Amino acid sequence: MTGPASWPTRTHVWAHPVDAEHLRAVRDDAARLGGDLTHLVLEVVAYAAEEAEALGRVGRCAVVVHDDGSVAVSDDGRGTETRRDDAGRVVRKPVMATRDVRFFGTDAVRLADGRPRQGMSVVAALSTWLRHSNHRAEGSWTQEYRHGLPVDELTEVPPTGRTGTAVRFLPDPALVPDLRFDEALLADPWLEVRVRRSGPA
Repeated sequence: MTGPASWPTRTHVWAHPVDAEHLRAVRDDAARLGGDLTHLVLEVVAYAAEEAEALGRVGRCAVVVHDDGSVAVSDDGRGTETRRDDAGRVVRKPVMATRDVRFFGTDAVRLADGRPRQGMSVVAALSTWLRHSNHRAEGSWTQEYRHGLPVDELTEVPPTGRTGTAVRFLPDPALVPDLRFDEALLADPWLEVRVRRSGPA
């Protein structure tokens, strides 16, 4: 028998797809854990850089700042890890709704803004909404979250012919009041980062 309960934990616990207590704790400590828009973008880009390094080549990452205040970040990696359990159900690694076990409660690496890296769940918890799409060789899926909590099921979408992860999020201004964005801090040796600004989509 194989399933989430037996899958090894490397970054997130597969068997617990939603950790509401963790998400609430992030919101309660928003000023320290999130800080500002630049930090949230850095948290997302850190995964793209990590993926590129794992593949042993410089990856591509696109950051789009929309007029509605949302930010979209996409990369050309392998896509968020997604598996099927014994019943054939699709299970995606719960990166948005649970903590990254490598960081919380440890001396995490510092991101370019000097703040410790905490993981993607911080971005999700501090966002009014977040859409997470991943494209892998075996399929593509998308899901929406509100303050880190999924509002719908993981939904299969038509393949794009490429692999990678795309995250678009709208920071909650009550939790992230500083919406200034310093794109200069996105420079990373493992990524070719392109930033542009766009109207509402």
